[in-house]
Amino acid sequence: MNMREAADHAEGIIDATLKAINPPVVAMRGPSSDSSCTDLRNDGTGTGAVTRRRYVMTIISTERRGSFLGVVERYWKNEGYQIKSVRNSADMPAIFMTAPDGFQVSLEFGYKGQAGFHVASPCVTESKVTEAPRKPLEPGSPESKGLPYIHSDFWSARTPIPSASPRTSAGEG
Repeated sequence: MNMREAADHAEGIIDATLKAINPPVVAMRGPSSDSSCTDLRNDGTGTGAVTRRRYVMTIISTERRGSFLGVVERYWKNEGYQIKSVRNSADMPAIFMTAPDGFQVSLEFGYKGQAGFHVASPCVTESKVTEAPRKPLEPGSPESKGLPYIHSDFWSARTPIPSASPRTSAGEG
């Protein structure tokens, strides 16, 4: 695999993850990066790595962040990903995992509840990489602030998701 193919694969990982989220959320591409991989002496190895990012523009309330992380974690586990670490934080929770092919994936909540997906490739054959296409942002538009602004009746709700466990009515059981 070369760096261009790794970038395409990273985009595919994020696309598939976003498709697994129901109800869906709106996300926009963040900055991409690529770098050369070096050995212990900091000499080039003829390999490089790429990172791709997406930022969720749907508002995910504090009460729903755990559920959002759970949806993504279950999807990634079903795909064979392994948990590396979890950041248990009420305001800025995160999950970090490794895909079976060595790609590092994360979902992190940051400033003002901004959810971000990050995918980094392992070192692969060095090659030219193109920036993932991004929509130009209109100055003064909500998108240009880079923070979540799209309301979702589900993800933006200020109540926890009700338990799915069956309830028995009075007199039963």
